[in-house]
Amino acid sequence: MIPLARLRILRNPSSSDKHQHQQTLLYDPPPPRSAAIRRRGRPPSSALRLSRDLDIEALIAIAAGFPIDTLTEEEIDCSVIPTLGGTSQRNYIAVRNHIISRWRSDPSVWLTEAQALESIRAEHHWLVSAAYSFLLRHGYINFGVAPAVLSAPPRQAPSLPAPAVIIIGAGLAGLSAARHLLSLGFRVAVVEGRRRPGGRVYTKKMNSSSAEHPSVTAAVDLGGSVLTGINGNPLGVLARQMGLPLHKVRDVCRLYLPDGRPVDSDVDARMEATFNQLLDKVCRLRQTVCDELGAAVDASLGKSLEVFRKAHEIATSSEEQMLLNWHLANLEYANAALLSDLSMVFWDQDDPYEMGGDHCFIPGGNARFVHALAENIPIFYGRTVTSVHYGCDGVLVCTNTGQAFQGDMALCTVPLGVLKTGRIQFKPELPVRKQEAIKKLGFGLLNKVAMLFPYNFWDGGIDTFGHLTENSNQRGEFFLFYSYTSVAGGPLLIALVAGESAVEFEKTPPMESVKKVLGVLRKIFTPKGVQVPEPLEAICTRWGTDRFTHGSYSYVSVGASGDDYDILAESVGDGRLFFAGEATNRRYPATMHGAILSGFREAANIEKAARNRAQKPPENGNDVEMVDASEFDLDDLFRVADTSFGGFSVIYDPASPNESSNSLVRVQIGKREPDAKLGFLYGLVSRKNVMELAMIDGDDQRLHALDQDFGTKLVDRNGLGTDGEDLIARIKEARRGNNRNKEATNGI
Repeated sequence: MIPLARLRILRNPSSSDKHQHQQTLLYDPPPPRSAAIRRRGRPPSSALRLSRDLDIEALIAIAAGFPIDTLTEEEIDCSVIPTLGGTSQRNYIAVRNHIISRWRSDPSVWLTEAQALESIRAEHHWLVSAAYSFLLRHGYINFGVAPAVLSAPPRQAPSLPAPAVIIIGAGLAGLSAARHLLSLGFRVAVVEGRRRPGGRVYTKKMNSSSAEHPSVTAAVDLGGSVLTGINGNPLGVLARQMGLPLHKVRDVCRLYLPDGRPVDSDVDARMEATFNQLLDKVCRLRQTVCDELGAAVDASLGKSLEVFRKAHEIATSSEEQMLLNWHLANLEYANAALLSDLSMVFWDQDDPYEMGGDHCFIPGGNARFVHALAENIPIFYGRTVTSVHYGCDGVLVCTNTGQAFQGDMALCTVPLGVLKTGRIQFKPELPVRKQEAIKKLGFGLLNKVAMLFPYNFWDGGIDTFGHLTENSNQRGEFFLFYSYTSVAGGPLLIALVAGESAVEFEKTPPMESVKKVLGVLRKIFTPKGVQVPEPLEAICTRWGTDRFTHGSYSYVSVGASGDDYDILAESVGDGRLFFAGEATNRRYPATMHGAILSGFREAANIEKAARNRAQKPPENGNDVEMVDASEFDLDDLFRVADTSFGGFSVIYDPASPNESSNSLVRVQIGKREPDAKLGFLYGLVSRKNVMELAMIDGDDQRLHALDQDFGTKLVDRNGLGTDGEDLIARIKEARRGNNRNKEATNGI
């Protein structure tokens, strides 16, 4: 009765001949011990095992989001095989599935191409190379936070110096994109308005303020909390890599009437079946409407349900009406939207792609994922982006602190709610179709009341229970309770507020809301002889008025469709400005895994755009003046600095992305006179300290920190020592490589 992923029917290839064909072409099964053991009409046992393995690998690939017998649009765009269809495509799909399955069997190790080749016949090694390269670049294998993954050297960047990408937002989309781009050899800077990473995934530690219970604590997820389907889920991969246990959300959900009495189980089961039948009738209606009039004709899901309810005289008694309203509130929770705002035609357009498997909690909260993904990522906190300038020369991201970040490309991962406010100015303006998609897609609201109690007074054997209300306008107010005791580290209970009630909730003082919740709980448990204590601490969320979100997650509103997710995901500015986030993921919107997958997707798109750009000859062709990299002095090198703030310019070590690696810092001393080279001093500072310097206001304070906190003495060009000269040599070598690329491109 809680929102659960719908079961999908996984259709295996209908033809056994197809499997037999793949077996013959691709794999080298071990020979039978004796031909005499074969029986007429039966394949050898190795073929049976191979057929079974192919089935299992196909199912694992489906769980990861791949179709069973066709290529994805990404694979087609990347031309993984020269000709679509036929034997090559079937063989490629089998190889791709094999590689995915092999890595997912142990995601803590780095799967090499040589290992992927081991069971594939030599004449099909080109298929392995194509599939392995595609899967690696698009983040389907060898991703995450396992030591073997983190220690793998980055791939060669599409050009040298490596392109710089400015990522706006340190939520799951931004963090996954940043980590994947670093693995692809890019330089990355993440700009985040909050003082923490994670965005709408926020785990907070609750503590007791009571002298009687001083040691009671719990970790509460105030935003994204449930892993909705574990099969194929990248968060499930991260959990395995981090050794985190998963707690299955048990689907027993007892319901209670407003006066605290339990709902009769027979009535409950009957109304649940009636509700599902009501939804089915609306689905059949929309199919008829779409067949006759086309998908352009849309209506409100809520109004359609009400029309059918009245026409079929459903829920005529008071208790039945309350039960139906509970299910409607549950539907509003699943979509973070009022049913009156949901599209009847497209509200569930993502259902065919839902992750299968159990819904799960992570003990300790989802911040464990956030902190693992954010580790060693260069994140600039407290920078609220005000404008994004993009054009043929790159991007400029301006913030409220007056600091600007310049890069080759930018990735915008802010929530749809922020884009709807128009608070970020895009120059030039975004294309009209993208502006329309931003307007049409809905961005809904879900709120929570988290309460830490001195002890668990509710049934610890269940994870959820529900509460009915007589007022249909308040059906979403505290309609569902989650017990987090088994995973939070303490007796924690969360009350959900959905639909219209979620909006009104933010207008109510927190203490009044907590008092209401306690009233509901006492009506349920006091008749059982259970005393409901005062909470030790309580938190009420306000995601609608949070200036960094303006809501909870996206939904398909009346007049919108899944196409709008795709439009929102489109890059603009000829491959300079990209977009990620759950609201850009048509298949997995409104989910944490949807955000992560969108980050991987855009990292691959950025890499492709950078590679294409590096292969294009400059506009002036062979008239471009080529300069010998060995003749570069520091002035020449700092014309392409990695970052600048105030009078400081920085070039990172191109051979190491680690935060402890040295960077070359140049500080302007006074006003520089024309052609005078003594207006600068230099020093070696770690990447981590560079990020800290950038967050300090004013050059005087930066110089003080440089000297007193970091122990760095600024020197002239000749005083950098061996470490400095080695770093300059590596920078020059990287620039020299870039020079060679230009020469090769221009035919020089």
